[in-house]
Amino acid sequence: MKKKLMFVLMILIAIVLAACNGSDSSSSDDTSNEEASSENAEEVNKEGFPIVDEEITLSMIAPGTGQEDWENMETLIEYSEMTNINFTYDTPPLSDFQTKLNLAFASGDIADVIYAAGSDSLTAGMEVDYGQQGVLIPLEDLIAEYAPNIQAILDENPDIAKSITTVDGHIYSLPRIAEGGSSALWIRGPMWYNGTWLEELGVEELPKTVDEFYDLLVRFRDEDPNGNGEADEVPLIDVEMDSTRPWLLAGFGLKDWGIEEVDGEVRYTPVTENYKAYLEFMNKLYEEQLLDPETFSHTDEQKKAKGQENRLGVFPDWFSFFTTGQETEESVNNPMFHPLTSEWSEEPLMPMSPGLSRGTFSITSNNEHPEATIRWIDYFYSPEGRAFLNMGPEGVMWEYDEDGNRVNLDTPAEFDSAEDWRATVTPDYGIAAPTITYPIEGVEESDFDKFIESETNEKIAPYGQVAYPLVYFTKDEQDELNTIEVDLESYVRQMEAKFITGVEPLSNWDNYVETIEKMNLERFVEIHQEAYDRWASN
Repeated sequence: MKKKLMFVLMILIAIVLAACNGSDSSSSDDTSNEEASSENAEEVNKEGFPIVDEEITLSMIAPGTGQEDWENMETLIEYSEMTNINFTYDTPPLSDFQTKLNLAFASGDIADVIYAAGSDSLTAGMEVDYGQQGVLIPLEDLIAEYAPNIQAILDENPDIAKSITTVDGHIYSLPRIAEGGSSALWIRGPMWYNGTWLEELGVEELPKTVDEFYDLLVRFRDEDPNGNGEADEVPLIDVEMDSTRPWLLAGFGLKDWGIEEVDGEVRYTPVTENYKAYLEFMNKLYEEQLLDPETFSHTDEQKKAKGQENRLGVFPDWFSFFTTGQETEESVNNPMFHPLTSEWSEEPLMPMSPGLSRGTFSITSNNEHPEATIRWIDYFYSPEGRAFLNMGPEGVMWEYDEDGNRVNLDTPAEFDSAEDWRATVTPDYGIAAPTITYPIEGVEESDFDKFIESETNEKIAPYGQVAYPLVYFTKDEQDELNTIEVDLESYVRQMEAKFITGVEPLSNWDNYVETIEKMNLERFVEIHQEAYDRWASN
């Protein structure tokens, strides 16, 4: 009996020892991981360059614009030499980027860094989802210790901090921040008047009301302002209303085509009487051939072709010369659209950008050097780093003159413009590159820059309002929104085109509203209200 007891006791001791050894092994692994992370952190120089003494190589996925391979861009080559941090670049075209990014997430073979994805490709919901899964790592502690420029921005701008902090209290992606510079206020390219036509018709003051705007469009249609003797003028043009809609809706007291906040209350604008009045006005323009009849069928390229033929009276674009093909010196004669008033909006109103583009820089769990990586991006949130990213290194596109001012070098003959050249020098072109857009010191403003600043300060800045802040939703909220939003937006877009073109008479407005309400509109608005309330009280 004693032998049996001793045997059982020995077995129990063996089991306990085995368990202890297993525990020690696990503890050893954790310690090993912590030590590895600590070693990587110790290799990072917290100030100055290089960031690391020994070269490291990371991988990056980013949307490419096709002008140049990123490994050949002088800005990135120079920055690699400054930092000792090299990258391998995966830059699918903008049109394919979202698909490529989604496939990378799904496979688990995601790059160390996601750069300039923007909130269309790396949505707020994806930030929350992949952050909580551990695929995107939290950045706030890294920022506090290794990113003084970013931390200073967050400390000085609480609204920025809460607009990039998700519902679980973490920051999973950095924004592009528009601070200074006139176009920072724009939600998209403004509308522009054809200055030559205004001069031809003797127009000395731009329309300030919806009725005055209508009257001028009629003159554009009837009085041959392009002087060719043909009735080929297009008074107002757009592609599916996506560019002119924000500015025209404002004339009817609406800041957005969808969710907007007014005095703390959230509403869905496409079911308001204001929106119905907008549709009635646009239908009138369409029926009287004041709005291009091809608005819902042609492409942006076709729109631009009409502009280069001097056939357009009012048109949207980032800058007017993108549509007209004029030199910048000529385009200062094309004034920016002035906000309109009406019985629905007695005070001028213009939609305004929140000044942030989210989802522009994330570090994934595959990255073995997160401390060095956050230091790498932090430089571009300083005035010096912003200038370097935007204009490239000295001696490529610019140099200092004897007075210490930046002077642009002549554009090489193989490029049509300085912007085409810049697109081969830096990734900060045509994508939401992570940075803060300070005005660059030492650069003399051109006449065109001064024109844009003056027009913006006169016509947008005094009247601008943000429709709805950048918020985050919980996963459950996002799932609910996803089930509602796709059908809702598809129906509203479809019906806008039908109402404007007259395919659907506005006498069916009540049926339209009832259909939307049956799409769980009440819950859609309620979720946005709850998210707004969280944001406002944060």
